[in-house]
Amino acid sequence: MKVVKNDNVKILSGKYRGSTGKVLKVFRKNSRVIVEGVNIIKKHTKPSQKNQQGGIIEKEAPINVSNVMVICGKCNLPTRIGFKILEDGSKVRVCKNQECGEIISN
Repeated sequence: MKVVKNDNVKILSGKYRGSTGKVLKVFRKNSRVIVEGVNIIKKHTKPSQKNQQGGIIEKEAPINVSNVMVICGKCNLPTRIGFKILEDGSKVRVCKNQECGEIISN
């Protein structure tokens, strides 16, 4: 998967299309990500030891990774991600915009 935790991403489709946020968690098995402040759901909870009050909690739900695009740190645009192998043998992610080609930190 080309999206990793702490990436800044832009939402491509759905209710939150056009908004940006930081990836909080990646679920590789399901191809889903949780993005900060996006896809907010309301969960009804009973009182418990952890949550004495109970009530309605708002939290982020996962969205499909195909609905997000990584934002390059240098050109500040949504971009496709490519891979490049450096001379020392390490594999890095790179921005695929024509003018940029910047290495995206992991």
